[in-house]
Amino acid sequence: MGDITRIDTVQQYCDLFEVEALHPLVSVVNCYEVQPIRHSKKLYNIYAVLLKDTDCGTMNYGRSLYDYEKGSMLFIAPGQVMGSDDDGSLHQPAGWALMFHPELLRGTSLAHIIKEYSYFSYNANEALHLSEQERKVVIECINNVAEELRHPIDKHSRSLIIDTMKLLLDRCIRFYDRHYFRLRPDVLFHLFHIICNCIQINLCIYSAISLHLFCRLSYIFFNTLLISATKSLASTT
Repeated sequence: MGDITRIDTVQQYCDLFEVEALHPLVSVVNCYEVQPIRHSKKLYNIYAVLLKDTDCGTMNYGRSLYDYEKGSMLFIAPGQVMGSDDDGSLHQPAGWALMFHPELLRGTSLAHIIKEYSYFSYNANEALHLSEQERKVVIECINNVAEELRHPIDKHSRSLIIDTMKLLLDRCIRFYDRHYFRLRPDVLFHLFHIICNCIQINLCIYSAISLHLFCRLSYIFFNTLLISATKSLASTT
């Protein structure tokens, strides 16, 4: 297992790409403007919203390996590990990264609701895959954060930055709702067959805590998917 780089501050993340941190607690990296870098696995102690605009190949998330496609969004909360082992080669990043320190949120309304953005707790195989139009919206939101960061820091900066970030996070909830809608038929069909098979062999696994493992989904993603599905069914009855 390769070394793991700790990312405790926004400055440390920016230093990896040799770019200027526009604010001590929040910054944006346009990966199209950085030099090629070597892969590494990172322990994030900050929040990160990543738009992977290239086929990144196999990456580690915790103890598992996943293959990411172009246009994938990943949401990383403090304490999570993400990245790839160094293969000795340089790689050109492509995409955007928004990272912010938990301290930025202290005393704000976003601090009280950040855990409601449940996609920060999803498994990496549940990454958000964007349509081209959604990708444009995400890039516009990230660029709006970057534009605000270019202004000299004043008494309005923090609230404006957080409001702009919240808009991005809320948009991503909308995009995940579309993602759930697309996934619902496949997951519910798979779930139906799991339950039928369990009944046939008298295996009792009726708790969602067990069922999500059979569907190879995180508990939070599975629970959100079922809530989305049941609300949709209720609205049609």
